Amino acid sequence: MSTLVSTDAKSQGAFVPTTALAKSVDFDEEMMHVTLTDGRRISAPIIWFPLLVKATPDQRSKCEIGGGGTSLHWPALDEDLSVAGLLAGADWQGM
Repeated sequence: MSTLVSTDAKSQGAFVPTTALAKSVDFDEEMMHVTLTDGRRISAPIIWFPLLVKATPDQRSKCEIGGGGTSLHWPALDEDLSVAGLLAGADWQGM
């Protein structure tokens, strides 16, 4: 395994995940569940997301998956989440 870091300009672009991409989003009473294209399922308490907690079930169900699966957007709520952020977990010190 090489530990060399390429200085090639082509390798300096933004990282685009190839497996951690959202396929679907659903909710139960307390949790948001995001199914990824590779079969994994991320779950997080909706209480972490104040706009989603206040939303109706119908509003929560109207999620748009964007960026090829890298982002979640609820237009009516003006809420945006990233799959990378969900995978990283909560930043309890920032809450």
